[in-house]
Amino acid sequence: MRVAMYYSNMDVRLEEMPVPPVGPGELLMRVEASGICGSDVMEWYRIHKVPLVLGHEVSGVVAEVGEGVSRFKMGDRIIAAHHVPCNTCHYCLSGNHTVCDTLRQTNFYPGGFAEFIRLPSINVERGTFTLPDTVSFEEATFVEPVACVLRGLRKAGLKPGCSVLVIGSGIAGLLYVHLARALGAGRVIAIDVVEHRLEAARKLGADAALHAEEDVPAYLREVNDGRLADVVIVCTGAESAVAQALRSVERHGTVLFFAPTGPGLKFSLSINDVFWRNDVTLTTSYAGSPADHAVALEMILTGTLHVKEMITHRLSLAETGLGFRMVTYPQEYNSIKVIIQPQR
Repeated sequence: MRVAMYYSNMDVRLEEMPVPPVGPGELLMRVEASGICGSDVMEWYRIHKVPLVLGHEVSGVVAEVGEGVSRFKMGDRIIAAHHVPCNTCHYCLSGNHTVCDTLRQTNFYPGGFAEFIRLPSINVERGTFTLPDTVSFEEATFVEPVACVLRGLRKAGLKPGCSVLVIGSGIAGLLYVHLARALGAGRVIAIDVVEHRLEAARKLGADAALHAEEDVPAYLREVNDGRLADVVIVCTGAESAVAQALRSVERHGTVLFFAPTGPGLKFSLSINDVFWRNDVTLTTSYAGSPADHAVALEMILTGTLHVKEMITHRLSLAETGLGFRMVTYPQEYNSIKVIIQPQR
């Protein structure tokens, strides 16, 4: 089978690998669509593991069924979570599935930028879902990132009517804008340095979309009855975004750091000003649970979310290298969401 083998963001090669054999409890998926995630181009995080096949936002069709699998059959349309929890450890039982050791060790093989992937039995059992006919394969690639954003908004304590500031309007930031609006946020403000992303944020529900160099705290106080944002979500790893977030959060508000920074970034803050005097919560969120995936699929199925509007490029497997360049340099290509279609 053909795979897109990753060596670096600028070096992704079309290569051949054997189709993975399927064991008891497993499935072989013929990959129909696979989204390029912002985490896929975190070269500093990937480079020591190369070569490897990336891709975890996948949808496709069951091509082979392992012994003992009864929930799925050949030809079924499916989506699959690449990480799944054990559901029995201390973390899972306390509702913190995404820090489960099992979740951090599970994955499918070899990766979504391939013609076929093998879903291990634990992924089949706990993280594979039937895809309704009314949801396209490309729309289904959004289930995993939407699941991550749903968990993030839950960690951030989003409540109906609260004001939300999203710093960084790449695909993750746009999903936060779109979901915050869908879940009843009051005023939603988006920030970025790329104009086509700001325009996309407006279309997806932002009340305003500002360039990052503007005086964001002053704007918030002007439109928000003198207050800053109740919830600030940081969807970029830029150090300047951290400072902007701390200047823009209201008393008793929450800053959610969703995007990782570059390696080794450290930031100083005033314990008294941020925590003691203003009671601000700083938190993070990683991944999503299978339950979040189920909710994400339902929101796409019912039309609550319009994820298809975010897709700017659809490429063949042979063009995966171009897709990685598009995600790495979005301003150059006017890209937002890039979908790879391995069967082309």
